[in-house]
Parts: sequence; C-alpha cells; structure tokens
Amino acid sequence: MAKNNLTTVTKFILIGFTDHPKWEIPLFMVFLCLYLVTLLGNLGMIFLIQVDVQLHTPMYFFLSHLSLLDACYSSVITPQILATLVSSKTVISYGQCAAQFFFFTVCAGTECFLLAVMAYDRYAAISDPLLYTVAMKSRICWSLVVGAYVCGVSGAILRTTCTFSLSICEDKINFFFCDLPPLLKLACSDTTNAEIIIVFFSNFVILANALVILISYLLIIKMILRMKSSGGRAKTFSTCISHLIAVALLFGTLTFMYIHSGSGKSLEEDKVVSVFYTVVIPMLNPLIYSLRNKDVKAAFRKVTGRFQVSQSM
Repeated sequence: MAKNNLTTVTKFILIGFTDHPKWEIPLFMVFLCLYLVTLLGNLGMIFLIQVDVQLHTPMYFFLSHLSLLDACYSSVITPQILATLVSSKTVISYGQCAAQFFFFTVCAGTECFLLAVMAYDRYAAISDPLLYTVAMKSRICWSLVVGAYVCGVSGAILRTTCTFSLSICEDKINFFFCDLPPLLKLACSDTTNAEIIIVFFSNFVILANALVILISYLLIIKMILRMKSSGGRAKTFSTCISHLIAVALLFGTLTFMYIHSGSGKSLEEDKVVSVFYTVVIPMLNPLIYSLRNKDVKAAFRKVTGRFQVSQSM
C-alpha cells in the first residue's frame, strides 16, 4: 500500500480473544462480574464519602476522585471486552476507536497524577497533623485535583493526535480495545516520530509522578524513623499502606506495558497486562482502601444500619 498521510480505514475489527473460543462464555461471565463489582465498589465508595461527615477530609476527597476515575476507566474498556466476547469479533468505527483511546488515556494519565497528589497529601498529613487541614484546605485540594485532570486531558490530546495522525492501512486489531501497541502495528506510514513523542511523554508522566511519590515517601519514612514510639510508627505507616499498594499495581503494569513497549513483548502478553490494569486494578482499588480502613468500614456500618432501620419502620 502507498504510504501517505491519509487514513484509508474507516472502521476497525476488534478480534479480541478468538484464539481461545471455548473460553469466550466463561470469560464473559468473569468480566461481567468484575465490571459489576468495580462499579459497585467505586460508586459505593463515592456514596459513602459523600454521606458520612467523618469522611469529609482531604484524603477522602482525593479518594472519591480516584474511585470516579476507576469507574470511568473500567466503563470505557470493559463493555468493549464483553462485546468482543459475545460476538468473537466486533466492528468499531474509526471515530469510536479514537474516542475510546482518548478517554482511556485521560483516565490512565489523570490517575497517575492523582496518585502523586495523594502521596503529597499523606506527607502533609504526617509532617504536621495540627496544620494539615489548613495546609490542605478545600481550595488547594480542588486546585490539585483540577491540575491532575488538566494534565491527564493534555496528555491524552497529545497521544491521541500522534496516534491517529498516522496512516493506518489495516482494519483488524488483534486486541479487545483500541490501545497504543496494536494500533501502531496497523500503521503503513513511518511511526518513528510518533513513537518517540508518545514514548517520551509516557516515560515523563510515569517517571515524574513516580519521583513525586518516591520523594514524598522518603520524607515520610524519615519522619517515621524519628518517632520514639514503635506503636506510633506502625500506626502512621499503616495509613500509607493502601496508597502504596495502589501505586505499585498501577505504575508497575503501566511501566511493563509502555516503557518496555519495544522489548519484544507479544500482543498476547500485552492483552494479559491490559486486562490487569483496565479491569482488575479499578476493581481492587476500592477494596484496598476499604478493607484496611476503619473509617470507611465505620461509615459502611452506619449506612447499612440506617437502611435496616428504615426498612423495619
């Protein structure tokens, strides 16, 4: 095919999991359950934070936005996975593919920045607990969250523009949604410049946010080591465990997927990793933050208690 600057494809065929057709129905049920749990967990977390006054703190404000991103993140991808499992292959228009790629990238990028903000929030809370609410007042919290969204949207515009400005001459995507690695394989124009820009930006986002998180936790560890009480050290560090797990899960998989995108990985490996960070992680985050959190469990007991009382009346 002639290499030109015009896109010759108007639609794509998502092949998905056709290499294992006998697993399509079981996988459909598994993904459907994961999606429902994800929505229930994240929307439930947002609801609890909104209705319980005890959770109206900066930490839970940021957590509510993390839950919102996870719910949106999963909703951009999982319905498409379910559709490919039902019909083995799914036709998606060029515009729908670009929109899915854009919104997926917005959610992923914003979540990286938000996790960095949450690391700074933990540092502010531990460094000076008495001045925490002053240092992280509502206006500052909103500014940090809006900044995370602006950075996420800006990065998504750049990545989407670079990816969909390429001349794409094949319409079969050996994947279950419109992600970067399989799309680049379909290009019949030179992808070198686009890949340099995309990879540089991806590395910058991941490494810059990882650096903010690392510095925040090094300062936190330094303060914890200065504490005289071992019980106080353990209690203080326990407030950071959930966030550290969430950071490790997301940044670990994104690093494997994008920073090492040219290391000879197959699309089958990419599929497994993509399922983990687009489906599994959004489901795990509310569980991670609720199972180890006394405040969230107390809020849940309050809400269920009120519901039971209203039902008995």
